[in-house]
Amino acid sequence: MKTILLCTDGSSFSDNVYKYGAWFAIQLNAQINVLFVTDVRSQKVASTGNLSGSIGLGASEKLLDELVNLEHEKAKLNNQRARLILQNAAETLKAEGIEDFKLTNKTGFLVDYFQYFEENSDLIILGKWGETTEFATGHLGANLDRIIRSSSKPCLVTPREFKLIERILVAYDGSLSGQKILQFLVDFPAFQNLEIHLLTVAKSNSDQTAVARLNEAKQSLQRARFEPICSLLEGEPEKAIANYITQQDISLLLMGTYGHSRIRHLVIGSTTTQILQSSNIPVLVFR
Repeated sequence: MKTILLCTDGSSFSDNVYKYGAWFAIQLNAQINVLFVTDVRSQKVASTGNLSGSIGLGASEKLLDELVNLEHEKAKLNNQRARLILQNAAETLKAEGIEDFKLTNKTGFLVDYFQYFEENSDLIILGKWGETTEFATGHLGANLDRIIRSSSKPCLVTPREFKLIERILVAYDGSLSGQKILQFLVDFPAFQNLEIHLLTVAKSNSDQTAVARLNEAKQSLQRARFEPICSLLEGEPEKAIANYITQQDISLLLMGTYGHSRIRHLVIGSTTTQILQSSNIPVLVFR
């Protein structure tokens, strides 16, 4: 792990992005890059069009000049806002004990810049909701949905409140994503200091395939000197996982974007989507 990319929009949810980013940077000995993209639409003004016939040529030219000046002023305000947002990010990271970080501001659209920055990052962290999201509806932010669907890197989705990470739950289904999760833990022994829970959900407790998958995952972690607490539960995955998180006071969930039954390459699995929408803890998602 070398670089963690923190995507921020300066909303009230961004502080937790910085705090979780700091926690992971310390655990993984990684550098942080904070990215804020100023939405280019925020400094555009309405065009006057051809108004000379309705308000007169002189009035039209005057209005156009005023709109141009307004656009310049909006650009200045956006630059000031970007500086304040990144300044806040720097102050929060330093307060969390992080000194090695970069601050980056671009103008455009996050999804357009994301691919470039993702290539040079090993972990992506972003909030579940942004400043324009009606979080009370339970819907995921538009940028979050697009990034998770397209990113090849692990993505940490942060909740509204920060909670110290002490107990980790791995939702394991034997898929390629699940195997990547196990390898992630094996690669970073710092997680051995935390309580690791390994959970498989099946239609029946007697499902021998599920039992075998869980045992294989357990043995894989044990070889890396982890001592996971293993459980096989019967029921619907999203309900079983949510109940387990509450009952065991889990503070970080690791899961795949989709399991064996995925239909299309760019669709997030229904279980993952429901967990992301309802979870009040951070979720680290693997493709």
